[in-house]
Amino acid sequence: MACLSPSQLQKFQEDGFLVLEGFLSADECVAMQQRIGELVADMDVPLHCRIEFSTQEEEQLRSQGKEDYFLSSGDKIRFFFEKGVFDEKGNFLVPPEKSINKIGHALHAHDPVFRHVTHSPKVQALAKSLGLQMPVVVQSMYIFKQPHFGGEVSPHQDSTFLYTEPLGRVLGMWIALEDATLENGCLWFIPGSHTGGVSRRMVRAFAGLKLNTRFLGSEPVWDDSLFVPTPVQRGALILIHGEVVHKSEQNLSDRSRHAYTFHLMESLGTMWSPENWLQPTAELPFPPLYT
Repeated sequence: MACLSPSQLQKFQEDGFLVLEGFLSADECVAMQQRIGELVADMDVPLHCRIEFSTQEEEQLRSQGKEDYFLSSGDKIRFFFEKGVFDEKGNFLVPPEKSINKIGHALHAHDPVFRHVTHSPKVQALAKSLGLQMPVVVQSMYIFKQPHFGGEVSPHQDSTFLYTEPLGRVLGMWIALEDATLENGCLWFIPGSHTGGVSRRMVRAFAGLKLNTRFLGSEPVWDDSLFVPTPVQRGALILIHGEVVHKSEQNLSDRSRHAYTFHLMESLGTMWSPENWLQPTAELPFPPLYT
């Protein structure tokens, strides 16, 4: 079972992230990649729903932050694309399977392969060793980081988008399905940056009767020298505290960097902000991790 040792738990508490190499086998990684290939082969996204995904604030608000296709994706499986892959009419300029940035945000709920991984005994044992008593799964994503133009993910805290009171109740589990290297866009972290609160929040807003989003606060200009690269091999899992600052660079290599990531929230004694862009629905309440 994937239980943390006391020294691993201490390191996670100090740094705000922790690498667990060999968490999944090669066969488990292949099974997820094969399943995502089937979803991509069957995808049918209408022209008006083809959204280019970005982590840049102005582009977030201009594109996905005001589109129902994104804002209502918390209980669905939906497709989001890299910048520059469409012509002015929304037609693909590259093969569709090479255009996707990510698939989200409820793979854990609707797809049996990803549900099995998310609720696996290994994940449950890991959550218990972290002291989580009543964790729920709030979202999941498959990230492609396409060769040559997989987009940069700017420095951010996950709790900017998944805010709770009190803080410290959100945990990311990021699983490398391919080697994540310096060349193809591995994660970078600022160790210890999870102790300073949340500098920026994305909140729900309305323009008339239309749901929209806006940001409260602003992201500091982080010193690049503070970031530590975290290359990992296929099958590794990285634990990510909700307030730790992290990023990834653009993938300019000829190798993709597939990853599956999902977020847990300790629901005991926690308020999920009603201002978060993502809200549980009657059709899909946040499912308990422990089954």
